Amino acid sequence: MSSVLLTRDDGVATLTLNRPDRLNAFTLDMGREFVAALREADADDAVRAIIVTGSGRAFCAGMELSDSDNVFGFDPRMDLTPAELRERWAEPEVTEGAREPGGKLTLAILDCRKPVIAAINGPGVGIGSTMTLPMDARLASTDARMGFVFARLGITPEACSTWFLPRIVGPSRALDLLYSGDIIQAERALEIGLVDSVHSPADLLAAARAVADRMTLGRSAHAVALTRQLVWRHLAGDDVLGAHLAESLALRHAAHGDGREGALAFLGKREARFTQPAPESFGHVFASDG
Repeated sequence: MSSVLLTRDDGVATLTLNRPDRLNAFTLDMGREFVAALREADADDAVRAIIVTGSGRAFCAGMELSDSDNVFGFDPRMDLTPAELRERWAEPEVTEGAREPGGKLTLAILDCRKPVIAAINGPGVGIGSTMTLPMDARLASTDARMGFVFARLGITPEACSTWFLPRIVGPSRALDLLYSGDIIQAERALEIGLVDSVHSPADLLAAARAVADRMTLGRSAHAVALTRQLVWRHLAGDDVLGAHLAESLALRHAAHGDGREGALAFLGKREARFTQPAPESFGHVFASDG
């Protein structure tokens, strides 16, 4: 049985973590299946947005722990220095043996051309919380609970959460969540800005679908994809000139495609008919993509 289910409905894909008997606890195989399903949905031009949720009563209970001393899949032969890891990070043997699984999932989410929305239907702790941080919106059920429990387990945070969490809730609150490992209820998560809204369990997926439609329905897939990359990439950088140059290139490509149709539709007081697909890559905008 697949640990991640991919379904499509009228332009919106749903990825469902599917180990309900284990509260959707995360495994290395689940991580690989998640990335594969995410990329499949992202490559489908008929898909406008992606919703991530869990089956059963949990979202994700964190990493599946065992008596193994290597649940994260590190290869003991990969004892790399920081410089070596930075230089070789994309090599297959380094990817498999020296990079933690949550971060690989986070980078795959960031690479998406489509908005990704978390529908946190129940407990989401550890990677069940950190995997939602790079998503474009986080909606929680009243049954949801979140917690960054790493310190309680004697380990450090993962999934790029030390980059995302302070930017979402502020550094002092992020440190409190990480130091304490406290499990917080959905309403508290909303109060501190960790989630965007809270819904009854029966209404959660419909609310996530409404967000997906608001972000993408009747919008240019090309413009949405470029906007998503511009925001995330420039959030990571501090070069205002770089943002200006990338926005200049993105706007040039958009203006001569769906931008032309958008202007004509506005002038003609009609609905726009956007046809420009999301770009397959972003090398025409970001120099680092080659």
